[in-house]
Amino acid sequence: MLREAPDQFPTRRVLVAAILALALLAALIFATVSFRSGTPSDPGLVPTTELHESGPWTRGATEDTPGVLRPLTPTTDPETFARRVAAGLFDWDTASATSRNTYVERLVAVGDPSGESTPGLVADIAGYLPNDEAWRQLRSYSTRQRIEIDSLSVPTLWEQALREAGPDGLAPGTTAYTVTGVRHRAGIWESEPVTSSHDVAFTVFIVCGPTYTECHLLRLSRLDEPLD
Repeated sequence: MLREAPDQFPTRRVLVAAILALALLAALIFATVSFRSGTPSDPGLVPTTELHESGPWTRGATEDTPGVLRPLTPTTDPETFARRVAAGLFDWDTASATSRNTYVERLVAVGDPSGESTPGLVADIAGYLPNDEAWRQLRSYSTRQRIEIDSLSVPTLWEQALREAGPDGLAPGTTAYTVTGVRHRAGIWESEPVTSSHDVAFTVFIVCGPTYTECHLLRLSRLDEPLD
């Protein structure tokens, strides 16, 4: 269950979205859906025919029952939380009974309990997941996806952002992690298994203790436009 923030931080909570938007304008924008509509051979929609071994797949690993995703496991460690958010964004399977909206809802469920960042977060997530039309097309090819994380680190510019925000600008425990990795996608094309891989990079903005007893997701940078 999401916990309410302590009463002594209402002003900071209200300022979170505004400060992030101003101090990190290049990284924090309202994303639009990045998946294109197009022909079945469009690599933005289905696996390409350029085969690439992408390692083992665990189908349905995030589902306890068909159509029901396991919630992201709570944690007080910001780096661990950033990794779980990355998996929540990139690990999905259109062949399962789980809908696209269920993946969105799971991420929103770990958002800032104050609700100040929720509208922006929903828009951010849209830039990572296929839209409804693309999801239906991907499902016809039994497409699934996962992320292999290569690195995770606090951006160099984050210290500048903190200085610009000032001592009362951001809630205590607010931080950012830039994630780099490889997006692996697999599916069935003309009755043959195909896979493709694509490098990705993005920044996760989160808030943990002492503001909250568990980490929560504030915003996401645009995909492939991380904070340096």
